[in-house]
Amino acid sequence: MTQIKEKEVKHVQDVTVRFAGDSGDGMQLTGTQFSDTTATVGNDLSTLPDYPAEIRAPAGTLYGVSGFQLHFSSSDIYTPGDKPDVLVAMNPAALKKNIDDLKPNATIIVNKDAFDAKNLKLAGYESNPLEDCHLSGFDVHCVPITTLTFNALEDVDISTKDKARSKNFFALGLMYWLFERPLEPTINWLHEKFKNKPLLIEANEKALKAGYNFGNITEIFTTRYSVEPAHLPSGVYRNISGNEATAWGFIAAAEKSGLPLFLGSYPITPASEILHHLSKYKNFNVTTFQAEDEIAGVTSAIGASFAGKLAITTTSGPGLALKTEAIGLAVMTELPLVIVDVQRGGPSTGLPTKTEQADLLQVMYGRNGEAPVGVVAASTPSDCFNMAIEASRLALKFMTPVILMTDGYLANGSEPWKIPHVDEIPKIDVSFKTDPENFHPYERDENLVRPWVIPGTPGMEHRIGGLEKQNITGNVSYDPQNHHEMVTIRAQKIQNMQKVIPDLEVFGEEEGELLVLGWGSTFGAIREGVERAREKGYKVSHAHLKYLNPFPKNTGEVLSKFGKILMPEINMGQLSKMIKSEFLIPVIQFNLVRGLPFRSAEIEEKIIELLGGNNEQ
Repeated sequence: MTQIKEKEVKHVQDVTVRFAGDSGDGMQLTGTQFSDTTATVGNDLSTLPDYPAEIRAPAGTLYGVSGFQLHFSSSDIYTPGDKPDVLVAMNPAALKKNIDDLKPNATIIVNKDAFDAKNLKLAGYESNPLEDCHLSGFDVHCVPITTLTFNALEDVDISTKDKARSKNFFALGLMYWLFERPLEPTINWLHEKFKNKPLLIEANEKALKAGYNFGNITEIFTTRYSVEPAHLPSGVYRNISGNEATAWGFIAAAEKSGLPLFLGSYPITPASEILHHLSKYKNFNVTTFQAEDEIAGVTSAIGASFAGKLAITTTSGPGLALKTEAIGLAVMTELPLVIVDVQRGGPSTGLPTKTEQADLLQVMYGRNGEAPVGVVAASTPSDCFNMAIEASRLALKFMTPVILMTDGYLANGSEPWKIPHVDEIPKIDVSFKTDPENFHPYERDENLVRPWVIPGTPGMEHRIGGLEKQNITGNVSYDPQNHHEMVTIRAQKIQNMQKVIPDLEVFGEEEGELLVLGWGSTFGAIREGVERAREKGYKVSHAHLKYLNPFPKNTGEVLSKFGKILMPEINMGQLSKMIKSEFLIPVIQFNLVRGLPFRSAEIEEKIIELLGGNNEQ
């Protein structure tokens, strides 16, 4: 009997892995399973799924490549990694599209069966990169994944097509062996996912184990890698995506406010999953309505708000444009409404599967007339949970629309989330006016907020609509002075949110030469870039805005304490315009609009450049 040679185990602190192949190769599923398993062993992690923009791009082409990047570590991390240490490429197009992103000496595992003449031509290769010097400088492992998968499934009575589909589980099993991940979580998932299809369970489980065993017995892999569990605060964790966290945040807000939850929405990438997730929770008094278009989605939510529900609508930039008039209606009627904008690349249809931060000015000003709304932004996938609750709290407290901004990176990315105890989530106080004595629909409290009355309450009949109202009485009014008063009141009501939102916090010194100011999904890259620069001795601080309208009341004070303000944005400088306009201070813009998140190394390099250093320090 041949004895299996013991492989060297190399301990590393963090690893960035990218899975890439055709959109039909199951790379998103493979990456998700690897992420979920990695979460169960206690690593901190961050993910970046990368979907092809074409729905049915021709197989084997660069346009059809689907990728999934995962950064996991034994310590806290903030990003899905700048450059992969390992690339799993299922075909030539996947290799060609991703090779320039790799670190020097990175490990490349390729499915050599896919490197035939047809696929090489589709990818634009004139010669086979596995046979020429194209991959010099990398640690390349050519594995006949398709052939080995078919060999493992020889006795399984499924179609040739289904056997071919199982090759991603062979690749997954090989990666589990390489990084000492257990097979059991994925096997359990298979048994649950295909519980009525036992042959598919058998096939995928065999492929998974075959990949694992191939790594164990072959001589081409001499080293395995071990990443110890991260030392995270004690608690119960699960891996969560931004869209899932957003959905759960709204459920929590509805429970904490005592209101039924209504979502009126029209499917649009990358926001559709919020609708999918919420549709599963009817047992929590959640009603989901998939409308025929964006306008019907938002107006149905306004109707639900009028009827006394926590009402939300979800969309992305193109859909937000269609909802504009209805959002103005919610402003005029002063009804609570939360609009989720999961930003994507634009304009028009743009880059529907890529990320961007270019809707901020649209969210702030993209309505006719003076129509201010509250605006908040999530900073990480798990923070989507917190900011969904916060958007709901502000909308309900101030009887106004609030827009929650996320983006494609946050929506599809995932990270470990410490599940809060229900008592850790503050109650959201909601009261409906029921006393008809001296009732007026636009009477105001100390925050200029009008009362909320459920239609049908005896003696509380009232009418609201899109025409300008007379203050207090709510009667239709065309009086010029009243219009000026109502415009002023609606604007001041938004500013009054400053009373209840937290101050802007600073990471690092509270004053100095350089502050990096960000918002939304740039948080991870900025924080990691700032930490790296600080470790090299540079004095730099970081502040991140989650409240964009209004800004936290101490924002001007924070900014005034720094000599330079650096603002990285995945747009052409939209928050920069707002900061310069509001506080009359110069800022240094750092704008990259590539459909991708910032890399932390890019932030670090910019910091060092501004502070007069160099990257060789």
